[in-house]
Amino acid sequence: MEEESSNVLPKAITMTICLSDAGKRFNRDWIFRHVNYTFEAGQSYAITGPNGSGKSTLLQVLSGGMMINEGVIEFEVRSQESGLPSVALAKEGVRLALHSSSEGGSQESGLPSVALAKEGVRPALHSSSEGGSQESGLPSVALAKEGVRSSASGFRKQSTIISTENIYQQVSICAPYLEVVEEMTVREFLDFHKGFKPFLPGVTTDTIISTIGLEEAVNKQIRYYSSGMKQRVKLAQCIFSDTAIVLLDEPCTNLDKAGIELYDSLINAYCKNRLVVVSSNDEEEYKFCQLKINISDYK
Repeated sequence: MEEESSNVLPKAITMTICLSDAGKRFNRDWIFRHVNYTFEAGQSYAITGPNGSGKSTLLQVLSGGMMINEGVIEFEVRSQESGLPSVALAKEGVRLALHSSSEGGSQESGLPSVALAKEGVRPALHSSSEGGSQESGLPSVALAKEGVRSSASGFRKQSTIISTENIYQQVSICAPYLEVVEEMTVREFLDFHKGFKPFLPGVTTDTIISTIGLEEAVNKQIRYYSSGMKQRVKLAQCIFSDTAIVLLDEPCTNLDKAGIELYDSLINAYCKNRLVVVSSNDEEEYKFCQLKINISDYK
């Protein structure tokens, strides 16, 4: 059995994404602004809006693959076994403030250390009490770059820590602008992908190929697949990855009726206890979503 990196999170986890006054712009054009929203673990969300309104941009922000220009994005990780939270701040330009407080005495805050993407942020370590100064007892902090101020408090010492550069380990995404390696066969591609993101427990490469109906094309290079077959491979590498967050951008692109039925069955079978976000204008793609967000409300 392969030895896992110490940075890899426990498998039995859930994740929550919290946006606080978040905004994204390209040059002088704001794509969205003042987004205050929490995406809860175990829920499914649809991001809707006109073409070019910023649905895909928001999805990429949620993936950790694109930085915001204002506000803060927090990834809170909770182990299902311990129930202990931790927070990774994925905002370029964050100033972290760690607080401890007590009434009438000294107390350690029990805050975990936080690792962020880039160098340059100074930590603001605060303590307050009635009747004198105290040391906060806070651990060392690796930080990113000056800009926005955020705060974290009340965390227990045994929290799992996730750094910004490791958020990708708990996120899988399927999108039209993401390509598969077309020089590989589907078996080679899935085995290659598994080296970066293991599959869900009990799932094998052969299981996936059979489930998505590509047994007869297993020895063909993916470049010879139809667009619908390629989409099935994209959905498979996303949904079967053992991640807490599943992001789907126009997931039924190029799928026929049978492919859409396959999509529905994969969602029902493998996504019920995960955080799922769908970016789409097609109700068929997000009909299972419990909550809907119109990106046009954040202009």
